[in-house]
Amino acid sequence: MELQGEVIDIIYKNELNSYVIAVINMEDEDELTIVGYLPFINIGDTLKLSGKFVEHQEYGRQFKVDTFEKMMPKTAKTLERYLANCGIKGIGPATAKKIVTTFGEDTINVFKFEPEKLANIKGITEEKAIEIANTFIEQWEMWQLVGFLDKFGIGPQSAEKIYKELGVNAIDKIEENPYILVDLAGKVNFNQIDKIALELGIDYNNEKRIRSGIKHSLTLMTYNGHCCTIYENLIEFVKQLLNVSEDDIEDVLINMKAKEEIVLEERDEHEWVYLQTYYNAERNVARTIIELDNYKNIKKIDKFDKELKLFEKLSNIELSDKQQEAIKAINDNNVCVITGGPGTGKTTIIRTIIEIYKHNGMKPVLCAPTGRAAKKMTEATGEEAKTLHRLLEIGKISDDNQNITTDISVAPIDGDIVIVDETSMVDLFLMNYLCKALYKGTKLVLVGDIDQLPSVGPGNVLKDIIESEQITTITLNKIFRQAAKSKIIVNSHRVNEGKFFITKEEIEDLEDEELLDDFFFINEKNKEKILYNILTLSSDRLKNYGDYDFFKSIQIITPTKKGELGTKELNKTLQQTINPSSETKKERKFGESVYREGDRIMQIKNNYDIYWEKRGKTFESGSGVFNGEFGTIMSIDDFNKQIKIKFDDDKEVWYGFNELEQIEHAYAITVHKAQR
Repeated sequence: MELQGEVIDIIYKNELNSYVIAVINMEDEDELTIVGYLPFINIGDTLKLSGKFVEHQEYGRQFKVDTFEKMMPKTAKTLERYLANCGIKGIGPATAKKIVTTFGEDTINVFKFEPEKLANIKGITEEKAIEIANTFIEQWEMWQLVGFLDKFGIGPQSAEKIYKELGVNAIDKIEENPYILVDLAGKVNFNQIDKIALELGIDYNNEKRIRSGIKHSLTLMTYNGHCCTIYENLIEFVKQLLNVSEDDIEDVLINMKAKEEIVLEERDEHEWVYLQTYYNAERNVARTIIELDNYKNIKKIDKFDKELKLFEKLSNIELSDKQQEAIKAINDNNVCVITGGPGTGKTTIIRTIIEIYKHNGMKPVLCAPTGRAAKKMTEATGEEAKTLHRLLEIGKISDDNQNITTDISVAPIDGDIVIVDETSMVDLFLMNYLCKALYKGTKLVLVGDIDQLPSVGPGNVLKDIIESEQITTITLNKIFRQAAKSKIIVNSHRVNEGKFFITKEEIEDLEDEELLDDFFFINEKNKEKILYNILTLSSDRLKNYGDYDFFKSIQIITPTKKGELGTKELNKTLQQTINPSSETKKERKFGESVYREGDRIMQIKNNYDIYWEKRGKTFESGSGVFNGEFGTIMSIDDFNKQIKIKFDDDKEVWYGFNELEQIEHAYAITVHKAQR
């Protein structure tokens, strides 16, 4: 639905993303609160709004804006109010009144076509008049841009970024080449932009159209985890996408290669096509790892066998032959991969390496790709492990695969040996940033299980390094006796081997072995019964097998977001069961979700700027919470309009009520989110 009114108050504005809560005055109705992404608006603006009414739990009826258009003020009074509040340097309330009194209904035309007349107003010089008029025209262009972008399916939140890139003549530049929006906005609807471009008169075989179609196709590929594609496959996909000839596509590919936008590489009897940035990242990772490995082994410990025996004696641990081989390989090589499934002794190897290197006066550095993995590593080793983002002090990185860059600043790593756990979750660009931070001579140990899901981002780094056979790799395939008592571990290995879960008959045949009751397979197809099992297992049934607290020990994982057993519906049902509403728990409605004190949540987008604190033996503070981090809502502060969340790595973060689109409930999560 559409509404029109004048902005009379701005209650809140997020300067980072232009999310606004404002009040408008409509001619035929009382004042109305509006919310949404509204860049460039000021008090006094007359807005034509498109959106829908929503009911806010605390503030009542509001209008949620999908898109908007600024209208020129229609009356002298509204024009005066607009000029007084529009932020043009040199125009305040008094000057605004003089301008409108002097020029009346012709005020807008004076600004646009006869700015020198403004010098007739006392206090405005000719130079100042031109400056004021230019600022007014810039604002006019920005107004038009928001409405113009809407027909391309691009929301107001992207308008400010596009304007900063293209400047005052943004609309003219977009009309000349609509495909620049694919580069600037990211994750846009290419088909919609292409349709409008063709309607504007762009030829089917226009080079700009084909170039954009190629980049869009290569970017789609990266969303599926790939870094490159076979040349013939790309040609075929673009032909279907754009309905153009193969010759036209090949001509554009040649030009893109000449301009270093793409890279063509012959390998494995195929020609592969990369976006330049992805090729640079992949090449840098490969080169750095090889250079690190070939560098002089200056961190090698002499008489290592003696050190290893001493560790075994002091720790009362008997290492297997394979574990000893892995530990010695780390000492003998600058770069080493340790891989194996659960229960094969990877953590024991990490602990041993830490102790031996510390005993020899060297500094180990522990890290992992996610906060949860880093915390688990810390608990398992007794040494602090950091997320890679925090270790590298990475600044803001584009979440758009097309605009991601290899050229960012990272903090050099001060350590003698760097151990990365859960490396299977590290994507190409994060590995590239790690490689940039390593000094030659530093040892690098990559630990992980290649049978886990690959990283969410592009690249399959750990698997590719292993398959290259260029780096010493120790594969652990023996399940240790203690771990072998776990049905979870036994069954995970059976699945990798293509076998079904272990049966009761097979368990009975095991001699002198008693498996833990830590794995249950319930073969059920009825949705209602499945839901019943989920709810009862989450609330009390598992207490028969141990002290399982939902918030500490239980995670529901499902393949999908949609449907009765998808994350959206399961989270609502589990919240009612596990953390029901009560008089003692505050809650806050945001969109379709109700966030309650005690709720389990997950961060769902990277926020590089948000402030956090850690309060333990020492006080820490910093910025950045990243996609996939889990936490718990500790308190809801209605007075200051914020929610306090404590994440699993003990960061305490405050979110404004308007920032809750960054989180979602995590009682149930998808399989892909589970790996983060």
